[in-house]
Amino acid sequence: MPIRTLFPTLFYEGRIDDDALLADLDRSARLLAEEDGAGRAWSRANGYRGYTSYASLDDLPARDPAFAALKRRLDRHVAAFAKELRLELDGRRLKLDSLWVNLMKRHATHSGHIHPHSVISGTCYIAVPPGSGALKLEDPRLPMLMAAPLRPDTFVYAEPARGSVFLWESWLRHEVMSSDARDERISISFNYG
Repeated sequence: MPIRTLFPTLFYEGRIDDDALLADLDRSARLLAEEDGAGRAWSRANGYRGYTSYASLDDLPARDPAFAALKRRLDRHVAAFAKELRLELDGRRLKLDSLWVNLMKRHATHSGHIHPHSVISGTCYIAVPPGSGALKLEDPRLPMLMAAPLRPDTFVYAEPARGSVFLWESWLRHEVMSSDARDERISISFNYG
């Protein structure tokens, strides 16, 4: 009796292999964390252990050449992933619609969530000290499994490294596990629509 695989969930793992760009992004992210008072205030008000530019800055590729260079590379990664997903784009390309910096301190976490109003979401990791914590991805069928026993792959943990680029469809629920690292983990998250 044949068994087919239906509706697979794809997860893209790429790399930015450019030490100079990663160093520039590290410096820029740390500078933003110092200078972006609105982002620091939002982070404090929302219990974010560290800093995020999520609610304060929406023009990083226009503001800083390092982010513009990252965007060009991300565009290529996202185009390759969209092709693997077999998205029918009618000759169009997905476009970056948001990009933000995250500096997570020790014991920082980001609870389970999705990215509404986007097609592909992802994160590029700039600084990943030992113990930083993984990206936890949830089986999208979980809310519908009802009385079914758990499977060993109900949750998948993707371990980032410096330069890792992770991409997933924006409806895929995910969370950032607690960081035990002594130093800050720096990542840049983004959405394409």
